Amino acid sequence: MNPVHKKIPVLIHNGKPVCESLIIVQYIDEVWRDKAPLLPSEPYQKAHSRFWADFIDKKLYDAGSKIWLTKGEEQEAAKKDFIEILKQLEGQLGDKPYFEGEKFGFLDIALITFYCWFHAYETCGNFSIEAECPKLIAWAKRCMQRESVSKSLADEKKVYELVLGVQKMLGVD
Repeated sequence: MNPVHKKIPVLIHNGKPVCESLIIVQYIDEVWRDKAPLLPSEPYQKAHSRFWADFIDKKLYDAGSKIWLTKGEEQEAAKKDFIEILKQLEGQLGDKPYFEGEKFGFLDIALITFYCWFHAYETCGNFSIEAECPKLIAWAKRCMQRESVSKSLADEKKVYELVLGVQKMLGVD
């Protein structure tokens, strides 16, 4: 149903496909806004959330993947880049419980999906995200207390097993 990338996720609503994770979340926000809005209503704040969600989408996965796809100096550089990205995000979070303030929202959804990968990044890269970004990990644990989050994310151990399989297949192990 994804006409370009031929991949998931795809939301089928009224027989029509809506593709790509962040676009799906924005679509859900617009269609069911009266239930529980995910994006702020104020245009500047909405743009701000979209900017940081795009930052996450474009930077975090690639930086994290390099941690488990490389070794030696290249892996050390990847860890440094990854931690810098997380520190930038932690700076955006500040002392708020969620990125939008008191309310779990769009930017939280954009980032929490990566949390199940953190164990694989840490194990493959031999580092601690919590030691580098304690506020971000406290935020993630807060998000995981939400049933909608905890039931939606993959098990971190299964993600790590997937990573090990891919490493072996690619000869990175």
